[in-house]
Amino acid sequence: MTLFDKLKIGIETLSGEETQSIGAEFARNLPPDSTVALSGDLGVGKTTFIQGMAVEWKVPDPVTSPSFNLYNIYRGKKRLLVHLDAYRLSHPEQFETLMIEDFLESPYCLAVEWPENVAGWLPIETTWLTLSIIKEDRHRIKLIEPPALKP
Repeated sequence: MTLFDKLKIGIETLSGEETQSIGAEFARNLPPDSTVALSGDLGVGKTTFIQGMAVEWKVPDPVTSPSFNLYNIYRGKKRLLVHLDAYRLSHPEQFETLMIEDFLESPYCLAVEWPENVAGWLPIETTWLTLSIIKEDRHRIKLIEPPALKP
């Protein structure tokens, strides 16, 4: 069973390290020039998952939540990682003013936290993951279908 098959069912993790490990494995299997949407409440491990992706792509800088900057750009040895926190964006049009497309150099990954706020902008082939807390010490990562967009 592939990682993506497992993610369709949902993978439980017991620690931040396990979440990062799943993120790294996910990154190994992600095609170049991808967009990944990570949904979930505060504290579920979205940034932790992205940190695992960054480890796989040999990003030398610490990956932190871009809440105040809106996005951070990390140049890894294997891939460019653009990490967007769309929490404070209320309309997809605001996304365009950030000019993120100008920074997307192949091979890249655009990782979007709070993607619901910019769903209308995201490419149709975006990979959607949801992260959740099952119990205090258990988290779940699951591959989901993209949400239906409102007209």
